[in-house]
Amino acid sequence: MSRTNNIIYKLVAFTIRLILRINGGFEIKGIENIPMEGGVLVAANHISYLDPPLIGSILPRRATFMARKGLFEIPLLKWMIKSAAFPVDRERTRPSTIKETVRRLKSGELIVIFPEGRRNESGELMEAKRGVGMIGSLSRAPVVPALIVGSDRALPVNAKWLKRARVTVVIGEPIYYSSITEGTNYSGHELHEEISIRVMAAIKEMQNNYEN
Repeated sequence: MSRTNNIIYKLVAFTIRLILRINGGFEIKGIENIPMEGGVLVAANHISYLDPPLIGSILPRRATFMARKGLFEIPLLKWMIKSAAFPVDRERTRPSTIKETVRRLKSGELIVIFPEGRRNESGELMEAKRGVGMIGSLSRAPVVPALIVGSDRALPVNAKWLKRARVTVVIGEPIYYSSITEGTNYSGHELHEEISIRVMAAIKEMQNNYEN
């Protein structure tokens, strides 16, 4: 990453945090659960188009996103996101995408993924796609579950601008590969499913605790 890109990323993150603070405030809980070194896969629920800039701006490490490939076909937006994201075919996850994500994790990057695969407008968590389990299995990187609350009120569906609302990101404890495989004999497919299930279960538990 060039020094210029790093400066731009930090400036954009600062600007987003400033806007969020003015717009109702933001809070991040469990920030200590983010490993500060090595590859990390942050897996969050997805309830608003605000989620990627929100979570990217408040994490203590620079984040790289898996972004829908169609976004890279929009000239201005492509220029804005190309240094912080790489394209993904949402309809069909290609082996090359998985390999690229695993490569980035093994090289020490922090990758943000939305396991449900798309924005959830109902508020109820959906099942995770197999991608998060496959990436977690192949990379053996810790998977950190994250719960986003309030971004759907700050930027509802079809809204043209932000509405005043407080947003919160709750970071859960990392799920380590060894904690899943120790004492088990999962096949590849079963392991992918188990990782995906555990990630969504952790997000669901945080959601229940937050609501209570």
